[in-house]
Amino acid sequence: MLLALFHATQVVVTLQSVTYFISDLHLSADRPDITACFIRFLQDEAPAADALYILGDLFEVWIGDDNINPFTDRIANALRHLANRGIPIWFIHGNRDFLLGKRYAKRSGMNLLPENHVIDLYGTPTLIMHGDELCTMDLAYQKFRRKARGWWWPRMIKMLPLGVRKHIGEKGRQTSANSKAQLEENIMDVTPAEVELVMENAGVTRLIHGHTHRPAVHDFRLSGQNAQRIVLGDWYSQGSILKVTPQKFMLTHRELHAEQ
Repeated sequence: MLLALFHATQVVVTLQSVTYFISDLHLSADRPDITACFIRFLQDEAPAADALYILGDLFEVWIGDDNINPFTDRIANALRHLANRGIPIWFIHGNRDFLLGKRYAKRSGMNLLPENHVIDLYGTPTLIMHGDELCTMDLAYQKFRRKARGWWWPRMIKMLPLGVRKHIGEKGRQTSANSKAQLEENIMDVTPAEVELVMENAGVTRLIHGHTHRPAVHDFRLSGQNAQRIVLGDWYSQGSILKVTPQKFMLTHRELHAEQ
């Protein structure tokens, strides 16, 4: 009797570690092309990630977790589907969605983070934030920010009827657009001294943020060390995604296409 021995060759497939960062999508029902691009990203690319970080302004405007409609439900379902696949989703509030609360975050499978947070990004301590606090030359906005991120103003706003909040949200969008049109470009950008201060206070040499809509990688010296500030892009004309692996990082883009 012959005994046949079959030796199986063990094949080890190593999946590349990758973490994604996005911000300033400004999702709204009247921009279905942005929504479609975002959902395609969640379905096609994000499932391979170690984590997804959303650094603020996921929505164009957010007036409260009780403003539930088919559009907000669709976004929540797409995020929850990703979270159910075991991909951690981390969210930092922006200047448009600072009223997004625990209820919608839980519904979407997102984990809320403080406005400044240091993560271990493949061995490099990295500070992440939305970035609006870095634009200190915009004095009017910083005054509003201190009020909006305080304890009393958000509670007061949430107590208002939903219809009133919708009106306030629309008025805020128009006011913001008018203010930007009148401000000089340098005022809307970050203040270098503030960047250095927050990084030194956090004890990091790498910062990732959004808000300014000026995607770029800035290399500079910080306390005698090489440092980097990576700025995420907005999604008004393309899907902007930062892809980070243990070896490198890439600011990448996705085309926007109208839904079929």
